[in-house]
Amino acid sequence: MALLILLLLGLLGLWGLLQAWARDPSPAPRWPPGPRPLPLIGNLHLLRLSQQDRSLMELSERYGPVFTVHLGRQKTVVLTGFEAVKEALAGPGQELADRPPIAIFQLIQRGGGIFFSSGARWRAARHFTVRALHSLGMGRELMADKILQELKCLSEQLDGYEGRPFPLALLGWAPSNITFMLLFGRRFDYRDPVFVSLLGLIDEVMVLLGSPGLQLFNIYPWLGALLQLHRPVLRKIEEVQAILRTLLEARRPHMRRGDPVRSYVDALIQQGQGDDPKGLFAEPNAVACILDMVMAGTETTSATLQWAALLMGRHLDVQGRVQEELDRVLGPGRPPRLEDQQELPYTSAVLHEVQRFITLLPHVPRCTTVDTKLGSFLLPKGTPVIPLLTSVLLDETQWQTPGQFNPGHFLDADGHFVKREAFLPFSAGRRVCVGERLARTELFLLFAGLLQRYRLLPPPGVSPASLDTTPARAFTMRPQAQTLCAVSRP
Repeated sequence: MALLILLLLGLLGLWGLLQAWARDPSPAPRWPPGPRPLPLIGNLHLLRLSQQDRSLMELSERYGPVFTVHLGRQKTVVLTGFEAVKEALAGPGQELADRPPIAIFQLIQRGGGIFFSSGARWRAARHFTVRALHSLGMGRELMADKILQELKCLSEQLDGYEGRPFPLALLGWAPSNITFMLLFGRRFDYRDPVFVSLLGLIDEVMVLLGSPGLQLFNIYPWLGALLQLHRPVLRKIEEVQAILRTLLEARRPHMRRGDPVRSYVDALIQQGQGDDPKGLFAEPNAVACILDMVMAGTETTSATLQWAALLMGRHLDVQGRVQEELDRVLGPGRPPRLEDQQELPYTSAVLHEVQRFITLLPHVPRCTTVDTKLGSFLLPKGTPVIPLLTSVLLDETQWQTPGQFNPGHFLDADGHFVKREAFLPFSAGRRVCVGERLARTELFLLFAGLLQRYRLLPPPGVSPASLDTTPARAFTMRPQAQTLCAVSRP
């Protein structure tokens, strides 16, 4: 009897193993090398939370361009250097199209929106957004005219300082208003309470999202919830959402199917009025999409324009060469046009070098949608993957002087502009930034227009070398709060 029972148990065990294999026939993962994790904290003791990208680059020197790191208990694969990132993002394509669940964005967006959603919801939101932005003239002459109108408003603000120091953050007002024009169909006066409130709240949210407390919350949500580390940023986000919901609902009664679409909000309303059985464009996800566009559209281009001005104040010789080129091609009175870019190779090179040098968004994680092969490694479905863009933009095999501000990175021996394959500030693949074209248009027209009109100088008593180019602690690598002088050119 005992022998029969043992035999039956053995057969049951074998049956269970066969069932498990049938349910999950995936081969065993082959993980990249990496540091040995400690209990509970993983490899956090090896990372500087304020400079996580630099810490990961240091680990890659020991473990290679593709390695595994444990963020707490979460096993994550890091890709460093142009070749590894290019192979992963340009190769598998759909295999790295998802985002891993990030605790704070799960609470904020509930799986909706554009930037931190995945699967069918992400594909629908992205496809809609790309189509809507194209129909609204993103990157075309119509949008260029609105950007130049906003440049005039920004210049009026700078003229009011009469060459005295102005806060660097003021330069972010113009790109922010351009984003709002696209989203809401109208520009805001710089003193408008809604405009002032939105910019103030976005600034606070970006600082909170980059704080050590929020990073701890994302790694240990249960501990963060216990300590209420997420509450300050959620309160600010709720204030932003309330403003966006008010703007959305104010427009809704005026939009019917077939009416002309004048803004992203108009397009969202009409999309929600159509066939939408899964509710992908119902009010909660509509607000989530607007929130993503507001946060990304204001912060990234605003911070880049501020960096460009700051670096011109620090590198006066570069600024002088840009202005010589602008004077030669445009003269003193004609504003820049999009088609001028080909005639302004040095100006274009400087703008590209600004974006390379500042590494504004060091890394935004991806997630494998299926079992994914990367080189000789095999990652199971659901593995978080960090394509470290900092390591691409500072790759010593791609850039002659990666740690220095050098517009020559984008010029050939004859001074012609050269496109560089390793220039990936907007990422690559299926998750490339939806607003890349608009951002490029804004930056060129605003930067060229400002340098055509002003000399950007350090405040009195401050040398160019003393301007602070250390990134502030925030969700992006934005510049530190400081002042510059905009002196009108003769």
